[in-house]
Amino acid sequence: MMNNMIQIMKQLSSKLSPNVYTSTQQKSQAERLSHLRQIQRELKQEDVLDRPFSELPFVVFDLETSGFNPDNGDCILSIGAIKMKGEEIFEKETFYSTVQCNKEISEEVLTLTGLTKEELQKSPPLVDVLTDFFQFVGRTTLVAHHANHEKRFMSHATWQTLRTTFQHRIVDTSFLTKVVAPMEKLVTLDECCSYYGIPIGNRHHAEEDAIMAAMLWQANIRKAKEAGFETLRDVYTFLARGNTAHL
Repeated sequence: MMNNMIQIMKQLSSKLSPNVYTSTQQKSQAERLSHLRQIQRELKQEDVLDRPFSELPFVVFDLETSGFNPDNGDCILSIGAIKMKGEEIFEKETFYSTVQCNKEISEEVLTLTGLTKEELQKSPPLVDVLTDFFQFVGRTTLVAHHANHEKRFMSHATWQTLRTTFQHRIVDTSFLTKVVAPMEKLVTLDECCSYYGIPIGNRHHAEEDAIMAAMLWQANIRKAKEAGFETLRDVYTFLARGNTAHL
């Protein structure tokens, strides 16, 4: 398994470019917004809680942002994502784009992310990146590390640019970590990756962080299944009973 992880990291890292903009289809803005509304209608009817992990598709994603509070003007700088189904990572099905940002970004954030002011100014606007991202995601369940951060920004951005609510389910990677490694104090992505022996790549690059989070999710799904959990509902029920201390 370790060799496969390293190979995936090498293959994906060789493709990364800070100016890549992946558009799933060339459609007009009106068509893409119409498609998003259709996805949202279908999401309301979607029940993923009882589907076996092996059959459940996921999109693991990561945002790089200028800060932590979108209500105070912090913005999304880049979005990276990769598709999965159960434990399988689809290394060729990825999404990555930087996002146009004309606001002043601190040198600390630019250094941390490796992005430049010029690059962000030349990037596609948020409304285009978001609609393409939703095309990529479809009705799929989203996964993120420290998902509250991603959910906060996605909710704000979706309303501000598309005037619609963000309705996708986002599952935090810690959701399964609490079940399979309850005694470990695993918080950061680096700590989680080190625990599982997942190679740590170019941190704070949205696509590479998404890849590492996908490997973490993959490892957790395997351990969860070994422990007898077959669905998301199994895990929700177990956690609601406060049973992790007995694992």
